[in-house]
Amino acid sequence: MMNNEIKIGITGLPGAGKTHALLKVIEMLEAEGHEVGGMVTEPIVEGGKRTGFSIIDWQSKEKGVFAHVDISSKFTVGKFGVDLSVLETVGVKALFKAAEDSDVIVIDEVGRMEVESQAFIDTVKLALEVEKPLILTLHKKSRNPLLQDIRRRDDVRILEVTPINRNLLPYKIMKLMKGELL
Repeated sequence: MMNNEIKIGITGLPGAGKTHALLKVIEMLEAEGHEVGGMVTEPIVEGGKRTGFSIIDWQSKEKGVFAHVDISSKFTVGKFGVDLSVLETVGVKALFKAAEDSDVIVIDEVGRMEVESQAFIDTVKLALEVEKPLILTLHKKSRNPLLQDIRRRDDVRILEVTPINRNLLPYKIMKLMKGELL
């Protein structure tokens, strides 16, 4: 039995394993027969170097390159140019669909690149109001208003992933999602 009110935020430093923990939780949810929808980001590695990020619609597996060293854009994060249209065509669409017809909504990640898109911000806010379990990964240090709003919500339980708890955290999240008190 799933707790439909539960909203979990996974935070942590870059490279701590936020997406890794989320993917493990998705795997466990799907093994139990739950329909998971939403968006997941995936690093693009070329020649052993991280050159960008793709966004994947978890349900349809549609994929788009969202940030890349070769993208020239007025929006940049570090060495990556950001293509907000991909976030809006793949990511936002995935979240709308998940809000309608998934058992669990996932959003990876609410970070510095993503919050440049008003459509994305609005869709995240909408997803937070849907009575379905929601798991999102959050940029740890960002002072962005959307991230601050999420952190302040009474209904969002924020968990930090560290190299030490990285492997156990998905099991803890599964327990929380089933309404088991920790």
